[in-house]
Amino acid sequence: MRALLLASIATLSILAAGPAFAADEAETLVEAITEGKANINFRYRLENVSQDGFADDATASTLRTKLKYSTKVFKGFSGVLEFDNVTQIGSGNYNSTVNGKGQFPVIADPKITAVNQAYIAYTGFKNTTLLAGRTALNLDNQRFVGTVGFRQNDQTWDMAGIISKPTENLTLTGGYVWNVNRIFGDDHPFGDLDTDTFILNGKYTGFGFGNLTAYGLFIDLNDAAVLALSSQTLGVRFDGTHKLGGGDLKALYELEFATQSDYKDSPLNYSAQYYHVMGGLSTGGFTGKIGYEVLGSDNGFASFQTPLATLHKFNGWADKFLATPAGGLEDFYGSVFYKVGGDSALKGLTFGAIYHDFSADVGTSYGSEINLLVKKNFGKNFYGSLKYANYKADGFSTDTSKLWFTIGANY
Repeated sequence: MRALLLASIATLSILAAGPAFAADEAETLVEAITEGKANINFRYRLENVSQDGFADDATASTLRTKLKYSTKVFKGFSGVLEFDNVTQIGSGNYNSTVNGKGQFPVIADPKITAVNQAYIAYTGFKNTTLLAGRTALNLDNQRFVGTVGFRQNDQTWDMAGIISKPTENLTLTGGYVWNVNRIFGDDHPFGDLDTDTFILNGKYTGFGFGNLTAYGLFIDLNDAAVLALSSQTLGVRFDGTHKLGGGDLKALYELEFATQSDYKDSPLNYSAQYYHVMGGLSTGGFTGKIGYEVLGSDNGFASFQTPLATLHKFNGWADKFLATPAGGLEDFYGSVFYKVGGDSALKGLTFGAIYHDFSADVGTSYGSEINLLVKKNFGKNFYGSLKYANYKADGFSTDTSKLWFTIGANY
């Protein structure tokens, strides 16, 4: 099937010869390769984790380097090749998940050198892109499909896909994924997930007050240890903003519902639902939100899972709920952020705070968490942030605090 899909995309691309291409495309294959665009990215991070049950804190000092090259378009074809390297600086007193230091809490940033992206795209069809290879794909808010961009090594997909805009306001995305390259790298027993996963996503932006998205995710995992994560998910999402009055006051809102059940070789037999409701206001650099997210449970037997998501974005930065407990998860949260405006040297400086109250969909309280953030960009190329998470356990997991200091540069 994998070979057939790749062959089909290649054949479609060849048959598409003849459309008028943009004037800035390369005239020869050599020009396409030699006159492409190179990017380099550096990100240094110091992370500390203090967790009940461990005598010692974990401290990781790591530097991530990404080198990316994109060719120019030639007869509709283009290519992307990206390498990344994560280097440990210092003694490395942390459990990277592959370094054997289980006496420390986990900081999932192992030393690694890998091909992060390597794909060919074809844009010869009007408003359509075909792609095949290894790519970093994020969909919507990354709740179901994401690259886990906060960690030093990305989660990427070996896939064949199509992205089409049949009208100005409608984007259709479809893909077949045969391997998930997870953040842990090839040295981890589950650093790669062999899969037959289909992704379907349609987003309509023609409403003046928001965007409507419908999606389907059909995950068929082939490794015995993770068969229980094979699932089919169907959902719908609405998100948007609406200006209130004559100033800069805006209302923010999100509504989402999805249903999930076992799929293919899953040993489970379950059905669970997902709900998310969020409302907020934004004015004068301030943004406040209140939300309620539920990953449901089927009577405490099995729960709604999102194994391909950017999980760090959701349910607290302490990462206590990377896998949904069997009793499900209810997350009632509130956040406030402030971004400095004006023309001073502090312009763009952002402060943020988030509070989460966690409980089971079937059961009792799990605990609560506070997240704090300060970040700023410096010019076009540099950025820095200080980030903190403190989880207080109340019936689930253990008390955990995490602190991150990050600086980076993009060229």
